[in-house]
Amino acid sequence: MFMRERHLRRSACCAALLAVACFSSTSPAQKKKDNRSGYDRSARATLLHEAIVYVAADPESQRVSLVTPGHEVVIVDHSGPWVKVFANTDVEEDPDEDSKPIFGDEDNVTPASGWIRDKGVVTPTTPGGDAILFGAAANLEELASQPHAPKGAAGAAHMLYRRAADYFPDSPLAAEAAWRSADVRWQIERLDTRSLPSAKEQEAYLRPQIYDTDMKRIIKAYPGSKYAAQAAFEMLDNKLCGDWQGLPKCPEMETGLYEKYAQQFPDGPKTAEALYNAAYRQGVVVTMYTVEENKKKADAANAHLQSIAQQMKAKFPQSDYSARAASIAYRVQQGIPIYGTDRD
Repeated sequence: MFMRERHLRRSACCAALLAVACFSSTSPAQKKKDNRSGYDRSARATLLHEAIVYVAADPESQRVSLVTPGHEVVIVDHSGPWVKVFANTDVEEDPDEDSKPIFGDEDNVTPASGWIRDKGVVTPTTPGGDAILFGAAANLEELASQPHAPKGAAGAAHMLYRRAADYFPDSPLAAEAAWRSADVRWQIERLDTRSLPSAKEQEAYLRPQIYDTDMKRIIKAYPGSKYAAQAAFEMLDNKLCGDWQGLPKCPEMETGLYEKYAQQFPDGPKTAEALYNAAYRQGVVVTMYTVEENKKKADAANAHLQSIAQQMKAKFPQSDYSARAASIAYRVQQGIPIYGTDRD
């Protein structure tokens, strides 16, 4: 029922946008269609700041709605320092009806027609708009990382990065903007997921999965890039165990995940970190099997750990992760537990 209602709401929104486009003063020759949303690309815009939507081009008139940074409007008309818009017109871009809604509350916002002040409005034709949107998103992302961050800063950063990539697909900033948009959302949802009681479940399928469609889009849109490698690394979160519960099954499985990743992206920006994660888990496995008094498996895990550490030393000699793996390998050789207490 929810998905059907969502589909009807989305269809109504698209119909309204088409109506706006039909009555736009822009000549057909000047228009470039956006096939995803059904309305003119030249009419799309986003805002760098919060803007109140008024019934009329008058600050004393009735307030209709509020548009927050990164959300879309469709420009209908201009009047001096005012712009008439169809506000909060964000449309779900994922063709999969069963996918999770876009980050934030935009899927539940009712589009509204009205007037906003003509400032802080960025369109796909704004000169230098790619850098403007990217920079605004970066500033908000930095604010979001600070203690007592402004409410909604991270969500706005996610949306503005997304607009930068969407409005300016040929920009040299497009790939990084798309990646950062996906990453901001991932980090927020990851934090939310880890705050749930189910986060301590051993099996990954027993907890909510982090929304990964944005990450999959990065891999598809930029194959072979560092952003695709970073997206694939983040997506491993959905496969990791919650609480190992002192059993070697999980760290052994996770070792395999990280080593497979390193094979798939041998020169990626996260490869050294992935191998370190594998090395650390093998050190944990040594401790677990030692506690179980299973010397054969403990020795095998130790040999595996030493091999990973040597591989890292050869391939990433300047990486901190290689030094950290060497430290783990040495501690294991010295009989120092990696997991649990290390006091004699």
